[in-house]
Amino acid sequence: MPEQITNIQCPACTGPLHFDGGTGKLRCDFCGSTFPVQEIEALYGEKIESAQQAAAAQAAQTQSAPEPEWDWGAVSDDWGEAGVDMRAYTCPSCGAELICDATTVATQCPYCANPTLVPGQFDGNLKPDYILPFKLDKEAALKALREFYKDKKLLPRQFASENQIEKIQGVYVPFWLFNGTAEVDMSFRASRSMTHREGDRIVTETDHFQLRRAGSVDFERIPVDGSRRMPDAHMDAIEPFDYRELKPFSPGYLPGFLANKYDVSKEECAARADERASNTAEQVVAATAMSAGYATCSPMGKSIRLRRGEVNYALMPVWVLSTRWKDKSFLFAMNGQTGKLIGDLPVSKERYWSWFARIAIPVAGALAALLYFFV
Repeated sequence: MPEQITNIQCPACTGPLHFDGGTGKLRCDFCGSTFPVQEIEALYGEKIESAQQAAAAQAAQTQSAPEPEWDWGAVSDDWGEAGVDMRAYTCPSCGAELICDATTVATQCPYCANPTLVPGQFDGNLKPDYILPFKLDKEAALKALREFYKDKKLLPRQFASENQIEKIQGVYVPFWLFNGTAEVDMSFRASRSMTHREGDRIVTETDHFQLRRAGSVDFERIPVDGSRRMPDAHMDAIEPFDYRELKPFSPGYLPGFLANKYDVSKEECAARADERASNTAEQVVAATAMSAGYATCSPMGKSIRLRRGEVNYALMPVWVLSTRWKDKSFLFAMNGQTGKLIGDLPVSKERYWSWFARIAIPVAGALAALLYFFV
């Protein structure tokens, strides 16, 4: 029996709603009505209860139904390994059966276009602590992609015009947010030189120093994405997020977007958080020595101790754009709050070698001239 889900519809016309980052409200795609998130959230709670009651009634009806007379022996509902992480749901709006993977939290019915939510995915520890609502829409993502192509000297000339967008989707990506402190103790070898004239001689005196820098660096909400399907490099590159706009989690921000729960645990993500904290703390402390006015400053040793603190679970807004050019796929990701975009781009071999020649030929000529005069 398909598991029950619920969807969020316009109270005025029952049309599909989506969260509008520009107004911070839910907007109906059909009648244009807008509603505060809190109002729809209250309605959503009632619909959850109704969906659960419908599921119980359907279960009772199924159990009391007579066995069919047909021979179903040749029909199998076993999907094999591919179906281990798949779930079947019934759209409460049109009755269609939806097939999603086990991490899906919010999606859209392909038949009636209603946003659909999976209530069970928010239970217990699965419920996010925070959500960062989308601020930028699909048009902003498309504009950012076009701007991203500009001034790329090695990009094939036809790419911008021929690159076809296969899919663009706003996704709430699960993130773990780590808090803590790094205690750093570092030593450096430094030198400072002074030059003066003594008669006909120019004398350079060099003083050598051994430096020590120690201190603590506090970290608040180091983000590590908890989704295996999202490339870590892309998620790191679209940072930072402005945490001042974090909201306590509410399903009212989900309609119109895809959302997944985490499939990488906080324990698995902890190593990346530790690495980011250690590297950043080392850079911060080292900068105090490097900027002290010494001619040279080289690290000699370091000791970093992490004091780990609270971990939070949040959903962050990301526009994912998948494109195709010459039978190759290219993935782009844009921060749905700030508009920062990152992605993969092809390199034109022709333009690469042309650029290389413009640099290499003058350099080779200069070297030849030096050899002519000094050899």
